[in-house]
Amino acid sequence: MKTKNIIWIIALILVIVIIAGLGYGYYKKATMEVKNPIATLEVENFGTIKIELYPELAPETVANFTALANRGFYDGLTFHRIVKDFMIQGGDKQGNGQGSATTKDLKDDGDETEYTIKGEFISNGVDNKLKFEEGIIGMARSDYTSYSPNLTEESYNSGSSQFFIVTKATTSLNGYYTPFGRVIEGLDVVHKIEEIEVKAADDAQESGNTEVSTPVNPPKITSLKVETFGVDYGLPKTLEPFDYTSWMYKQ
Repeated sequence: MKTKNIIWIIALILVIVIIAGLGYGYYKKATMEVKNPIATLEVENFGTIKIELYPELAPETVANFTALANRGFYDGLTFHRIVKDFMIQGGDKQGNGQGSATTKDLKDDGDETEYTIKGEFISNGVDNKLKFEEGIIGMARSDYTSYSPNLTEESYNSGSSQFFIVTKATTSLNGYYTPFGRVIEGLDVVHKIEEIEVKAADDAQESGNTEVSTPVNPPKITSLKVETFGVDYGLPKTLEPFDYTSWMYKQ
C-alpha cells in the first residue's frame, strides 16, 4: 500500500514539474522581447549604415532581403542610381538598373531563374502604412503602366533585389512602394553618398532616359549582412517575373 502511495506521489510531482515547465515556457515566450533584425551595410570609403527592418509590416520583403544579404548577394555591388534630395539605389548585380536576383542567389537548391516578390503596400492590398520619410529603405520595382494601364499588378509585384534609401520625405511613394525598414545609424553616410558626382547613363540617347543619376564613381557595398537575433524569417514566396518582351510582341 505504501509503495502504491509513493508511486502516486512521484507521479503527481512529475505532473506538477511538467505543468510548471510548460507554464514557464509559455510565460517566457509571451514576455520575451523579440528584436527586429538589423542590417549592417558597409560602403567603401563612406562608412557604415545600420538599418532596422520591420518584418511585421513587410514579411516577404524582409525575408527576401535578409536571405539575399546573408548569402553574400549584395557584397561587391554598388549604388548605381543616385538622385540628390530623393534617394540612393543599389542591389543590382548588373550595375545598370536592369538586374534581378535568381533563385540560386536566394537558396542552395535554386537555379538561374529570375524571380520577383509581392509588393507589400496599401495599393497592393497590404496594410503597410509606414511613410517614406528620410532614412526609410524601400523595395525598388518596375513600372509598366506607362505602356498600359492594365499592367498595374505586374508593376506592383516586380520587386526582386534592388532597394533604395530615401534622403528626403517623399509622399508620392507612400502606398505605392514597399517600405520595410529605417536607418538607425549612418544617416550622414547616406547623405554623403547622395552628394557624389552623377551623369546621364551611357546609353541615355538610345534608351531615351536622360535622367542624370548614374554615379561617375559608383559607391561600392563591401558588405551587407542582417543580424536576426536567432529568428528564422524563412524565404519569400517567389513569383514569376513579367515578360515584357513577350507582352510587347503580342501587342
